Amino acid sequence: MKHFVSWNVNGIRAIIKKEFLHSVKAMAPDILCLQETKAAKDEALSALQVLPEYKCFVNSSKARKGYSGTAILSKEEPVNVTYDIGIEQFDQEGRVIAAEFTHYFVVTVYTPNAGAELARLDYRQAWDVAFLDYILWLNKRKPVIVCGDFNVAHQPIDLSRPKENYNKSAGYTQQEIDGFTRLLGAGFTDTFRYFYPNEQKFSYWNQVIFGRDKNIGWRIDHFLTAFSLHGKLKDALIYNEYFGSDHCPVGLRVDV
Repeated sequence: MKHFVSWNVNGIRAIIKKEFLHSVKAMAPDILCLQETKAAKDEALSALQVLPEYKCFVNSSKARKGYSGTAILSKEEPVNVTYDIGIEQFDQEGRVIAAEFTHYFVVTVYTPNAGAELARLDYRQAWDVAFLDYILWLNKRKPVIVCGDFNVAHQPIDLSRPKENYNKSAGYTQQEIDGFTRLLGAGFTDTFRYFYPNEQKFSYWNQVIFGRDKNIGWRIDHFLTAFSLHGKLKDALIYNEYFGSDHCPVGLRVDV
């Protein structure tokens, strides 16, 4: 059985100075996926040398230094690793890595935020279409496990204040909800909801309003798996006991 963990670290160099190493060793994932590393490739690889037991693969923003960025750390050597989705307008910010293993793909994604006053909502909608096409293309070859910060709360149970935020806040507009619904409808399972259909648990809290102290949060970090892996799913986890970022890690146990 494999244990996967995904974590938006809100800056890899910043979180390394906190309890990151201790947290990773406590969770002991076979594969660790990171988002919002906010570092150039050499900076991210240098920071991740604290985890020598993992092979590290990083993708960094070409458009803006210290912005966005993703990483995959794996104890097992992947068969192949690819970066981005092959569409120039979506490949400038280091948002996607796909690691191919013998029987499956692991994809980590840092989905674009619709932004203040929803200024980037059109870009986000176009991204959702292109990213779905990409993972469906991979899924024709091997089952896909896709994880990361999807920047969307899918249902009212997935955030503290659904009425106040609906169609006003990035991450809870109908357009973003519909994009996530299409992902699920195309053959993917929201693993946390699969195991815990009625549990309210969050993975992100706004630091400005001290959201974590008050547990005013959002569940926007997800593990989705191809339907063909249903019988192999063992558990989905939200590790809100671990700190260091405005997000906490989320996990998946699956028999692959």
